[in-house]
Amino acid sequence: MADKDTGAGTGTGFAIGLSLGAIIGLAFGVLYAPRPGKETRELLRGKATEVVDKAKETAAEVKKRAKAKLAEV
Repeated sequence: MADKDTGAGTGTGFAIGLSLGAIIGLAFGVLYAPRPGKETRELLRGKATEVVDKAKETAAEVKKRAKAKLAEV
């Protein structure tokens, strides 16, 4: 039987899922909010920038943890 690793990495998947859920919820909230089109587009542009930055941070953290796990082996 193969051993399943249930160590420190399990929280990372949850954090990514939680972040994606929050982003999707925010996007729907912004799209359905009563605002003029130009204002909504500017808001979406700002939020998209935040999402990209957060994704980069998350990817860097996952990469860091993966390297640490590989170093243990």
